[in-house]
Amino acid sequence: MATDGFTTCLWFDDQAEEAAHFYVSIFKNSAVGRVARYPEGAPRPAGTVMTVEFTANGSKFVALNGGPEFKFNEAISFQIFCANQEEIDFYWTKLTENGGEPGPCGWLKDRFGVSWQVVPDRLDGMISDPDPEKATRATKAMLSMGKLDIAALEKAYAGE
Repeated sequence: MATDGFTTCLWFDDQAEEAAHFYVSIFKNSAVGRVARYPEGAPRPAGTVMTVEFTANGSKFVALNGGPEFKFNEAISFQIFCANQEEIDFYWTKLTENGGEPGPCGWLKDRFGVSWQVVPDRLDGMISDPDPEKATRATKAMLSMGKLDIAALEKAYAGE
């Protein structure tokens, strides 16, 4: 894995390899890289997966099997900006399947507890519009939704 830029390390109990393959199966420009295993005398059983390097949507990650001490929470999330409703529906479905949890305002947790925001790429422009009425309508519409509905957001933004 290259040393330029950032690599995000995701701490799992013992699902690092499963998670890496899950994320790679969802996103384009993704691949699983090197897998390191715990040696004899390590805090986990020898030969079990310690880390898995992977790329998801062009971003670098390391999945670490570090044990149950730490859990994911909503303080950190990954944003997926989508061009259309089809993309929103795809990512929402894939990331919530097999134990994921839908949340409010385009947020969800996947089956590993990682938080995601699945949003239309034009949402930021709507909720930060210099016209406060447009921004307020779009924001109120977003706050009333779970999975975001682009058509409904655009209607609210337009005042329809």
